[in-house]
Amino acid sequence: MAHKSDLIASDIEGYLKQQEEKSLLRFITCGSVDDGKSTLIGRLLYESKLIFEDQLSALEADSRKMGTQGDKLDFALLVDGLASEREQGITIDVAYRFFSTEKRKFIVADTPGHEQYTRNMATGASTADLAIILIDARKGILTQTRRHSFIVSRLGIANVVLAINKMDLVDYSQQVFSDIEIAYRAFAQELGGIEHITAIPMSALEGDNIVERSANMDWYTGPVLLDHLETVGLRDTAQTKAFRLPVQWVNRPDLDFRGFAGFIPSGAVKPGDRIKVLPSAKESTVKRIVTMDGDLDEAVAGQSVTLTLEDEIDISRGDMICAAGDPAEVANQFETTILWMADEPMYPGRPYLLKIGAATVNATITRPKYRVDVNTLAHEAAHELHLNEVGVCNISLDRTIAFDAYDDNRETGGFILIDKITNATVGMGMIHFALRRSANVHWQALDVDRNTRAAIKGQKPVVLWFTGLSGSGKSTIANIVDRKLTALGAHTMLLDGDNVRHGLNKDLGFTDADRVENIRRVAEVSKLMTDAGLITLVSFISPFRAERRLARELIGEDEYKVIHVDTPLEVAEARDVKGLYKKARAGQIKNFTGIDSPYELPENAAMTIDTTSTSPEESAEAVLKKLVEWGKIPG
Repeated sequence: MAHKSDLIASDIEGYLKQQEEKSLLRFITCGSVDDGKSTLIGRLLYESKLIFEDQLSALEADSRKMGTQGDKLDFALLVDGLASEREQGITIDVAYRFFSTEKRKFIVADTPGHEQYTRNMATGASTADLAIILIDARKGILTQTRRHSFIVSRLGIANVVLAINKMDLVDYSQQVFSDIEIAYRAFAQELGGIEHITAIPMSALEGDNIVERSANMDWYTGPVLLDHLETVGLRDTAQTKAFRLPVQWVNRPDLDFRGFAGFIPSGAVKPGDRIKVLPSAKESTVKRIVTMDGDLDEAVAGQSVTLTLEDEIDISRGDMICAAGDPAEVANQFETTILWMADEPMYPGRPYLLKIGAATVNATITRPKYRVDVNTLAHEAAHELHLNEVGVCNISLDRTIAFDAYDDNRETGGFILIDKITNATVGMGMIHFALRRSANVHWQALDVDRNTRAAIKGQKPVVLWFTGLSGSGKSTIANIVDRKLTALGAHTMLLDGDNVRHGLNKDLGFTDADRVENIRRVAEVSKLMTDAGLITLVSFISPFRAERRLARELIGEDEYKVIHVDTPLEVAEARDVKGLYKKARAGQIKNFTGIDSPYELPENAAMTIDTTSTSPEESAEAVLKKLVEWGKIPG
C-alpha cells in the first residue's frame, strides 16, 4: 500500500506520471438495502492494496508544497472533479472512492440502497462507465434491483456486472446463481439499453471471486470481479463525437484578449477549425487554444481550455461552441425522461429552473405523458411525479438552448431541475428530441402594441392579484373595486376563480396539480389582458407561492400587484358563505385549502387587507388609492 511517507519528493513526480498513463474506469455499486455494497468496496480496497482518500489528500498537499502545477496532479484533478459534481444542489450522501491497481485506476460511487435514496444512486450513476448491481442470493431480484437497473439503462451505462452476493449463505449453490442470472437477463432484455452483462457469483464478506478465484465455486469459469474491472473495454466515444464546448466563462482582461473558457465534453478542436456558436448560429474560426501551460496544437474531450476566435462574436456563458459542420440542435421544447428527486411532487405547469451544461433557463413541465412502473415496465397514466418516480414529459423553456439527444451525447443531453424558491435540485432528466412545434412556432410582430392600446384607454395596465383563503372576502372586494373603476371610466376585466372554472378551466379539479395548472392558465390570460391595456382583477385563492411567482415573472414586476386578503382561518370558516368548510371538515371535499391542503402566505405582497377590521367598501377604496399611487389611473 502506498503511504504518504513512501511518496517522498524524489519520486513523487514519477509516481504521478505512472498514474497518468493508466486508464480510468468510473463505476457505481448499487442494489437494495443490505445487499453488501459497502462490504464489497471494503474488500476491493483491502485486497488490491489501494490508495485511500486520506492519503490522496496528503499526496496532493505534498505536491503543492513542491510547486507541482494543479493540472499535472492527476489525483487533485480527480478530487476537484468530484467536488464539481456535488455542486448541483444534491445534499444527499454519495461517497466517492479513488483507488488504483497496476493496470487501471478507478473512481467508485457508493450510494445507499434505501428507496428514499434512489436520487443518490442516480447522481452517482450519471458519470459512470459501468454499474455493479448487487443481489443478495437469498432474496433474488427485488423492486430496488429493477429500479436501479432501469435508471442505469436510461443513463446510458452499457456495461453491468451482476454481482450475486452472499453465495456463502446459500451453500455456494450453482442452481441459485443460475436462476437469478436467467431471471435478470430476461428483465434486462425487456428493459433494453444494457449491452453487456457479466454475472459473477461472490461473497464479499469471505472474498470469494472478488480478487482471487473461489475454491468454493469451482463450477464458475468466468472472470473474478477485479480482473473484469481491470480489463473491461471502455467506450471512448467522447473524442470521436462532434466537438462541443459549453461556454462557462468569458475572459476579457484587456481589449487585446477575448477568450471563451469551458470543459470539452466531446470531440477535438485545432486552431484553424471552423466553429458555430449556438443558439446564435454565428460562425468563426479558432485562432488559439490557450491553457495555463501555453497554447495547444489540439484540444480533446476531457480538457478544460480557453478558445480565442478570429472574429468578434457576442458569446455569453451558457452558449455552446460546436463544430461548424456538425453542430448541436437548438430548440426550446423537448420530450424528456425525468427522474423526480424531491419529496414534494412534480406538478405540471409549475415553473422550475433547468440547468444543462453552463446554461440555466426557466422551464415548465407539462402533464406527464406516462409514468414507468419499474417492476413491470408498464406505462401508466399520471398527473404528477412523486419521489423516485420516472416519467416521460414534455418541457417548455423560456428561450432556446443548444443540446444533443442524450443517447448521442450524455454531457450535452442531460439536465437537472432546480426549485426556484429553495434552490434545491428536484429532478434530473434526459432529452429525447426537440418537439416539432418548437421550430414551427414563431413570434408574430404586431403593428399595434400594448402601449398604444393603454394610451387610448388613458390608463396603465396592471393585474391586481387578490389572494386569500376561501371566505376571506376576495371576490367581494374585487367586485366593488371593479364597479368603482368602471364608474371612473376605466377599462377593466374581472377574473373570478369560480367563474373561470365554468369555462376555461372546467376540465380541472382541485388536486394540488390541478390548482397549479389552474393558476398557470389564469396567469397567461392575465398577461394577454395587460397586452390589451386593461386593468385586470384576479380573484383566486392561488395558495402556492411558486404559482404566484410564475404569474409575477410572466406579467412583470411593475404590472403584477399581489393583494393579500388576510383573514384568519377561524374567521373565514365561521363565515362559510358557501358551506365548503363544513363539507371539508366532514370529509366530503378533499384538498380544501386551509383544511387538508396548505395556503402559503405571500412573502412580498404589494398590499395587505385585514378584513377583520376593514369593511369591503373601505378595502376597495384603499385599493383605488394604491392604483393612484402606482400611477395606473389618474388621481
